[in-house]
Amino acid sequence: MVSQEQRRRQLAREKFLRQQQRRTAARRKARMRNSVIASVLGVVVIGSVALYTTGVLKNGKDDKSNASAQVTPSASAPSKAPDPCAKPAAGSVKKLSWKKEPAMTIDTSAKYTMKLATTCGDIDVALKTSAAPHTVNSFDFLAGQGFFDHTKCHRLTTNNIYVLQCGDPTGTGSGGPGYTLPDENLKDASLKGNVYPAGTVAMANTGQKHTGGSQFFLVYQDSPLPPSYTPFGTISESGLKVLKKIAAAGENTGGGDGAPNATVVINKATVAKS
Repeated sequence: MVSQEQRRRQLAREKFLRQQQRRTAARRKARMRNSVIASVLGVVVIGSVALYTTGVLKNGKDDKSNASAQVTPSASAPSKAPDPCAKPAAGSVKKLSWKKEPAMTIDTSAKYTMKLATTCGDIDVALKTSAAPHTVNSFDFLAGQGFFDHTKCHRLTTNNIYVLQCGDPTGTGSGGPGYTLPDENLKDASLKGNVYPAGTVAMANTGQKHTGGSQFFLVYQDSPLPPSYTPFGTISESGLKVLKKIAAAGENTGGGDGAPNATVVINKATVAKS
């Protein structure tokens, strides 16, 4: 028997899906009016990843009308809240790509931490090394290469699902490292009742198995999601405060899914053995 709580979540997801479909149709019409920009559209690489949620949030590969940093606010969109973040550090995003997953170099029995030094404050993450070794090893490799440095966190959701999405060097939701990762740790004890709890760091994907790359999302409030996204870290209490500050500034569509109003840039990402 379906419980009242399960039914409530189902209805909330269905309502959110209808809202997304209406916004998708509106954005599709807008792009038709602005087809002059079609000549500059790039090719989506194999490592492209974005948050995909049971047909609610799709990446550019599945539905090019996805809400991302490319979304242009309409004239009726609410004015932006004050930017709570500092100016980005000097530097530019590196254009790096690899054909295959890096070789395993981390000590899978050791503890590792990741620090995201952002324009809005530091976000410290305790990594789940033994439970998600491929994912942690990849982040150790990419951080060491400076892959995440100066990249924007391109997506914020504030309605039913509460996450900040980062890790795309293009800032569009279609970028990646050129390789994909296997799904890991999908039976993590923290994932109860199809909810990713606040403080979770997990991999984004295309909605298909084993399609994670470099994009990841940080959960700042309990979010109903199927256990399809590799959970590989836990955010510190101070890091959660930074995320909530970013969320409080809202996103640029006013509809609960778009680019954050806050200027969220990862100045430097580091992974260290603790």
